Amino acid sequence: MTGLRTDLYELRMAASYLRRDMTAPATFSLFARKLPRERGFLVAAGLADCLDFLARLHFSADDLTYLGDVVHLKDSDLAALAELRFTGDVWAVPEGRVVFAGEPFLEVTAPLPQAQLVETALLNFVTFQSSVAAKAARCRIAAPQADLVDFAARRTHGLEAARAVARASAIAGFAGTSYVAAAREFGLVAAGTMAHSYVEAFPDERTAFRAFAADFPDATVFLVDTYDTLRGVRTAIEVAKDLPAGSRIGIRLDSGDLGGLAVQARQLLDDAGLTSARIMASGGLDEHALAELATVPIDLFGVGTRMGVSADAPSLDSAYKLVEYGGAPVMKLSAGKLTAPGAKQVYRGEPGQPDLLALRSEASPAGREPLLQPVMCGGVRAAQPEPVQTAQRRFARDLRWLPESARLLTGPTPVDVLSTQVLVRSAEAVRHRLEQAL
Repeated sequence: MTGLRTDLYELRMAASYLRRDMTAPATFSLFARKLPRERGFLVAAGLADCLDFLARLHFSADDLTYLGDVVHLKDSDLAALAELRFTGDVWAVPEGRVVFAGEPFLEVTAPLPQAQLVETALLNFVTFQSSVAAKAARCRIAAPQADLVDFAARRTHGLEAARAVARASAIAGFAGTSYVAAAREFGLVAAGTMAHSYVEAFPDERTAFRAFAADFPDATVFLVDTYDTLRGVRTAIEVAKDLPAGSRIGIRLDSGDLGGLAVQARQLLDDAGLTSARIMASGGLDEHALAELATVPIDLFGVGTRMGVSADAPSLDSAYKLVEYGGAPVMKLSAGKLTAPGAKQVYRGEPGQPDLLALRSEASPAGREPLLQPVMCGGVRAAQPEPVQTAQRRFARDLRWLPESARLLTGPTPVDVLSTQVLVRSAEAVRHRLEQAL
């Protein structure tokens, strides 16, 4: 993984450190300073890509040529970067866990130049994927009985983002994705029906439906709103009656009053004896629209743009800050951007209890679970990459733990995060030392 996948100032700082032999262990903490509006929680995601990036980090000959010719790094800098690999440790909250503001998603401890260089990539992976996973989780909360499918690929900000969205939404409980490359890579269900263009390409709706049913008898879902929705439902029923007994069929609604049309369509399907036919809906959906449709007879929702770009909260106030260098805790004192010194751990208790933010060196409080786990040691993964389904089960467990007040779609109240007295005293001591040195 090319070391150029970073910001220029990371390279310049790393070169400066290397020139001065500033290679003592440094710990950086990656966290969200605050939650976006209307968010009661975040969902940890992006760790898999972080670990893959760290394990493969290097500078190719072409990278080094560019850095010499264009960035004007010295030959000694290039020689040092040619040998650079990530040899550090990573502690992280496993994907799928619920996280709150101020809690580290991950912490990196490595020689200072290495730990500095990886900031951009780690922030990119964790910030975007955790934002999307939280948005997808809210959709899951809004429609607990329905299946949800990721339809976002065509509207995400690039195909790399589409891949990440498919995985992040799966972590949050989505049942599949329309994006085939991601379905194959992550072992997800590939889901899809037909487009309006398919119907329009045939002489009439009935001919289109018959052709699709003949070609895909095990995945026959008719898009019924190209011309007149209820007429399309009736046409789908006619075609379905000619299919072999036991055929799996469904209809998809993509426009109009989805709730009202679903009720009418369900009645038509049931009256025709097609009680097992499923109704799917799509078209500009988010958690609020899903909540409004929660009581209507829709079995599956395709959720696209608004989930895939986390439309109401497309960014996250995340940070990657140095908290320890050469064995000494450090902190930032800037107004509104104060950081807590030292390597951390987060301890979680029973439902209703606040989380505890502690120094990693502290003894584990009785009856609490540590969230951050060692996932990389000496630049080597602690375990083989896990399937997405493992993270999905983790999320389902944490969702059951999450208080109702934090699950609210409007006006949620996050779980409190309290610092231990040991951490508070450490921060006060570091602050005093820094202020005395000013």
